[in-house]
Amino acid sequence: MMELDSLYQEVILDHYKHPLNKGLSEEYDVQVHHINPSCGDEITFNLSTEGGIIKSITWDGVGCSISQASVSIASDLLLNKTLEQAGSIAEVFIELMHSKGTKDGDPLVLEDAVALAGVSKFPARIKCALLGWMAFKDAAVRIKQLKEPDTRGSN
Repeated sequence: MMELDSLYQEVILDHYKHPLNKGLSEEYDVQVHHINPSCGDEITFNLSTEGGIIKSITWDGVGCSISQASVSIASDLLLNKTLEQAGSIAEVFIELMHSKGTKDGDPLVLEDAVALAGVSKFPARIKCALLGWMAFKDAAVRIKQLKEPDTRGSN
């Protein structure tokens, strides 16, 4: 188990030092800004879809290695998925974070995000790991509102 822990730490540090999709794109469908008030981590998250498929996720932010690595992982993992697939993956990750260390996570579903499984043992850090995922969920809800025709009637 010790080798796995150090491998996971390397994955987290690698995403922190070399974050994927960091740097906000000028073009996006939805932009959300999330802050973790307990530690001051914050991210701005841009999401674009085309035909229900996530075409672009870009983000920028400041914070601890866990929050920044987690959003890097999410931005890579959720790309080119449907909003439904991405939403399911996000739910699996959120469930993992609330497992209090009892789950390892499914690497086939979560890929690099399983590296964050150990965070679930530290209640103070769970919000750090969830910051980018909650921003994604928020953006996905807004995208659906944006892309769905308004059925309430415009008269």
